[in-house]
Amino acid sequence: MIWDALLLGLGYNATLVTLGAGILGVAGGVGGSFLFLRKRALVSDAVSHATLPGVGLAFVVMVALGGDGRNLIGLLAGGAVSAAIGLLCVNWLSTRTRLAEDAAIGAVLSVFFGFGIVVLTYIQTMSSGRQAGLESFLLGSTAGMLQSDALVLVLAAALTLALVLILRRPLTLVAFDPDFARATGRNVNRIDLAMMGIVLAVTVVGLKIVGLILIVALLIIPPVTARFWTERVDRVLLGAGIVGGLSGYVGAAISAAVPDVPTGPIIVLVGFVLFMLSLLCAPGRGVVSSVVQHRQYQRRVHLRQGLLALAQGQPIYERLTQRLMERGGLMRGDGVATDKGRAHAAKALLDEARWQVVRGDQAYAAAAQRYDGLTEMSTVLTPDQVREIDARLPAPQVMLP
Repeated sequence: MIWDALLLGLGYNATLVTLGAGILGVAGGVGGSFLFLRKRALVSDAVSHATLPGVGLAFVVMVALGGDGRNLIGLLAGGAVSAAIGLLCVNWLSTRTRLAEDAAIGAVLSVFFGFGIVVLTYIQTMSSGRQAGLESFLLGSTAGMLQSDALVLVLAAALTLALVLILRRPLTLVAFDPDFARATGRNVNRIDLAMMGIVLAVTVVGLKIVGLILIVALLIIPPVTARFWTERVDRVLLGAGIVGGLSGYVGAAISAAVPDVPTGPIIVLVGFVLFMLSLLCAPGRGVVSSVVQHRQYQRRVHLRQGLLALAQGQPIYERLTQRLMERGGLMRGDGVATDKGRAHAAKALLDEARWQVVRGDQAYAAAAQRYDGLTEMSTVLTPDQVREIDARLPAPQVMLP
């Protein structure tokens, strides 16, 4: 059943919802990347919680005007207005008062969400309108979603993604160097508001599928996951879009195949699985890679210290050093250096003496900063510079057993 859902074999409406969730994931991942790079991840939490009173008030207004209150466009419009007010409140509190941004976010988040719960409680007591299903905006749900609703979400997510791509250059500049952006004449505050507007748009569009509580995960988890794999902004955007798209697509497909499973939590859990895989397996930044690099560094340190001990005629007591030296053919089991070990020991001692000269000469201050006890001098200085340093060295006194 799940396989059929992944292959879009559960009918037209399920296919439309699955593809729409995938597009929403791409938009959320790409849009959330700038929020993550700007170090304002918590803003998305405030925006998402600020949508709840807008959704509830929009329902009340539509019922008062004679409707049933369940029109998706009306509900999303109400959520957008409420979220925009919450965003402006965060911006005003953080720029016009002494409150730090995290305190402003906490205040807006709690007040708006509390007000939204009060509105939803009032709605449950109303005798008119169709209140059932409004709670799906908390955790997300595609059950009962009409074809027209799915088309609205797909179109809105696609337009949001297009807006992100159009504004990616100024957003990238402000995310990394707002002072330089300000010096070049760009209005940093407006660019920040544009970034918040993109977050607002993704949040409002994703309310029905992911829910206002979990939409923040769709904005933050994909760029964090992509960051494990690359150092470049364009690749972070691409990776975040892929991770977000896969999370939305696979999560919505699983929810369609298992009707009792809520859509939002499944999408977030799929994103979390991708995050954990990146955390463990990403080259350079992953846990496995870090452990391997640490072990390699540890072996290099032991080998270097072992060679210096051989060169100076000192005994080696550390078992790991002994094993590495014996395994590399540098020392016999009785602690006596081999011919290969003597050559490497003499080279290590000479390199250490060269570094001592470099570290004591201000003319080589830049090169001295590269000293870590492991780096060879020939990889830092030119051959002529190395010869000049060698001319200042006394003949090395190497004592080998």
